[in-house]
Amino acid sequence: MADLPFPLAGNPEPEIQEAGRKLFAGSTEFLKGVVAMSGLPPADRIEICLAGRSNVGKSTLINALTGQKALARASNTPGRTQEINFFTLAESHYLVDLPGYGFANAPLPVVQKWQALLKSYLTGRQNLRRAFVLIDARHGVKSVDEEIMSLLGSAAVTFQCVLTKADKVKASDKERALDLTRKALQKYPAAFPEIVMTSSETGDGIATLRAIIAGLE
Repeated sequence: MADLPFPLAGNPEPEIQEAGRKLFAGSTEFLKGVVAMSGLPPADRIEICLAGRSNVGKSTLINALTGQKALARASNTPGRTQEINFFTLAESHYLVDLPGYGFANAPLPVVQKWQALLKSYLTGRQNLRRAFVLIDARHGVKSVDEEIMSLLGSAAVTFQCVLTKADKVKASDKERALDLTRKALQKYPAAFPEIVMTSSETGDGIATLRAIIAGLE
């Protein structure tokens, strides 16, 4: 039987898992919210960013990764936060929270401004090592997710898909979400060839994602 394209990431080796634990056990603090390229902090450390449509569980995942319940604040209003939020991760990384996309209720000028800022950030940030695109395991890849994947591809930014809320779906539905995600990813050369399945509630996949981030150079 042939290997599936875009398999689930396996359990990391113990030493790599420990490196991830140590990285996220250090101090993680909110640095600043950026609304223009001129406000970006110096590109002096490894940087990773998280992107996902509104209410995909991005803030909850950031809190689970860092072990801080209120580091990233969730909003139930799509498009409410228009800033790129930077967090310092230990003294070696920036963890970047991109605004939730899918602006059903946002005015067009707001959408255009955010899209322009996002594109400038993605194409101009030389220390950005990987983007993590969050996909709700209950729904799979949507058209708005493919828009951000296309943007990341055009910016030549490697991105990796992270399925969230795995605890809220049955095993058969997880497989369906995985199948949909795999099919979507095959169109994008910039897609990293592994998927991470996570649950911020149960902790599943959190150690794996920490280890992946700690292993980026």
